[in-house]
Amino acid sequence: MKRYICIHGHFYQPPRENAWLEQIELQDSAYPFHDWNERITYECYTPNTASRILDESNVIKDIVNNYANISYNFGPTLLSWLEEKEPETYRNIIFADELSSANFSGHGSAIAQAYNHMILPLANARDISTQIKWGIRDFEHRFKRSPEGMWLPETAVNIETLEALAENEIKFTVLAPRQAQKIRKPGENEWIDVTGGEIDPRIPYLCNLPSGRSICIFFYDGDVSKDVAFHKLLNNGKDFAGRLLKSLDGDSAEPQLAHIATDGESYGHHHSHGDMALAYCVDYIQNRSDASITNYGEFLEKYSPDNEVIIVDDSSWSCEHGVERWRSNCGCNTGGQPGWNQHWRKPLRDSLDWLRDRMIEIYEHVGAELFDDPWQARDAYIEVILNRREKTIEGFLKKYGKGLISNGAKSKAMRMLEMQRNAMLMNTSCGWFFSEVSGIETVQILQYACRALQLASQVAGSELEEQFIRKLGACKSNIREYDSAADIYRKWIIPARLDLMRVGMHYALASLFEKQPEKFPVFNYTTKSEFFERREAGIHRISYGRIHIRSKTTFSEKHFSFIALYLGQHNIIGYISVDMKHDTFISMYDQTLAAFRESNLSKLLGLMQEYFGGEKFSIWHLFKDEKRKVFDEIVAKYLGKIDAELKQIYDQDYQLVNALANEKYPVPEIYLHTFAYVFNAELKNASRLIRWILIYLKQLYLNLKSGILSLVLKSLLKES
Repeated sequence: MKRYICIHGHFYQPPRENAWLEQIELQDSAYPFHDWNERITYECYTPNTASRILDESNVIKDIVNNYANISYNFGPTLLSWLEEKEPETYRNIIFADELSSANFSGHGSAIAQAYNHMILPLANARDISTQIKWGIRDFEHRFKRSPEGMWLPETAVNIETLEALAENEIKFTVLAPRQAQKIRKPGENEWIDVTGGEIDPRIPYLCNLPSGRSICIFFYDGDVSKDVAFHKLLNNGKDFAGRLLKSLDGDSAEPQLAHIATDGESYGHHHSHGDMALAYCVDYIQNRSDASITNYGEFLEKYSPDNEVIIVDDSSWSCEHGVERWRSNCGCNTGGQPGWNQHWRKPLRDSLDWLRDRMIEIYEHVGAELFDDPWQARDAYIEVILNRREKTIEGFLKKYGKGLISNGAKSKAMRMLEMQRNAMLMNTSCGWFFSEVSGIETVQILQYACRALQLASQVAGSELEEQFIRKLGACKSNIREYDSAADIYRKWIIPARLDLMRVGMHYALASLFEKQPEKFPVFNYTTKSEFFERREAGIHRISYGRIHIRSKTTFSEKHFSFIALYLGQHNIIGYISVDMKHDTFISMYDQTLAAFRESNLSKLLGLMQEYFGGEKFSIWHLFKDEKRKVFDEIVAKYLGKIDAELKQIYDQDYQLVNALANEKYPVPEIYLHTFAYVFNAELKNASRLIRWILIYLKQLYLNLKSGILSLVLKSLLKES
């Protein structure tokens, strides 16, 4: 039997980490989850590690790791997040590659991805090379083997990109059918035009490159892939399997591969229970004798390509105009509002290309003082990104640096490399993909641009930001409130910018509320407390500290003294100093604490200003998650009182309101609101209990008896 089926899932999310904190801040649009990574993990990435297969009676007959039975790639930045935040899911994704290797003749199903989803045909040669090298090294670090294939972001490709893949010993990649231009059969001289997706996707093709190298290309079945993504094929696992089997040629004796490529998020996030449809589909095919499940590596070992192909240069899977979606108003978008356009894409591309080129000039000039070969050092910097332990960094600097000994020189080297990392992150494709320049994806890449500018200023004294902002003025928003990306940058990016002083402010304010402030971590900064004390008097709190803060990424460091005062509700006042002497700090501490004990707020505030001067700071200087945590604490305290009072009114006046309702007397509106609040609170408590029961059943792999929950709820509603 030479009939095979392969399902490829491209699992990816845009990097969402704050460019300074290296952590994802709260995203309200992902509610009830903290952020979109967390939500999509719950809906998709985790379910696919243990997907249920149901029998005809809807009883679980098996639980499988879907990743072990398909071909898949994960974006390196997403895997990094999963490793830290969802370690069990991460381990199961990695383990699936081991399982698939056993299933598919020693070929693991995971393939690599170019590092941060940059559109490679629009990148310069050095960025193409680094993106591929970083993607390969990230894969090797996680999967403990070299990748056979690599997924290109948006499958965007040109000959230069294929050359870079082949140079780095990548055997194959996967493209859309419309990315093939011509094919030539073995032994023939004539090329056949296959533009418009006319290529046969059931066989692999060899692309011979100008360098003399070659690479294999699999062109996925566009129709079936589209039906999975957009036409509800995942509504039924058996139908899904039937559609794949039908795409094979039953009359041909030649080897053939029915294969599709889809966003991995289709299997659970975009389509509820899509993971179960995938699991059922694979199981259904595995239990038949007319086709076998495989992956690309195994198929390629068995059947090397005979047919040649010429690709369409500068093409992709998600833009029918090539790669215009990432540099022009080509018409491809995600909807938006009537009348919107994407004219902002070209000036955004031009602005970031301009900034990238300035970063190159700075890096080559300053980097020549720091590294034996600045670009070789950048390629190798992935080792530090994968493991930011001090030992790794010291080893890296010893190998690639020019005898960097002082902390200042080491910090300068790390800032240069971080500048380059952010200069690549700012070209992540998602910034152009959607309909509006003020979208969170574009704001994200502008954060990376701001971080690169900040580092360039710190190390080389380069003041490029105003020029950059002027260029962003040409990126016109569809929303009148913003006018252009320049306004968005001023409104959202500059206020988010951090330095060590801002980190110190955050630490000082958070120390008023943290249970163990001396051990309180501040994202990717280390804090060492020389002195800390917190006192309380009624609702008021005061905290003092002397701390040393150091960046884990750049080694920059400073020593701070601070005082912070909580006056109740959201009223916080704090001051911080970078140069306060120890004796001065002790004097300040003695005098302000005496005023605090006397409840002499006027004197206390005067002393705080006298010793620190300058700018005071408030709750608005807290980072988003900590600010929300403080507000939650404050609101919970006051809501608890309101809740108790409303419950008391309900208990006291229930009989009266019931009598009014029985007499058809108009119940006063204030009672209606009060009772509605109490009833909803009780319902919320009941829903929490039901949710806990369902989670517990799922954890134990227990099956809730068919329809029992539905019957109970229907019965209760009927009774009411």
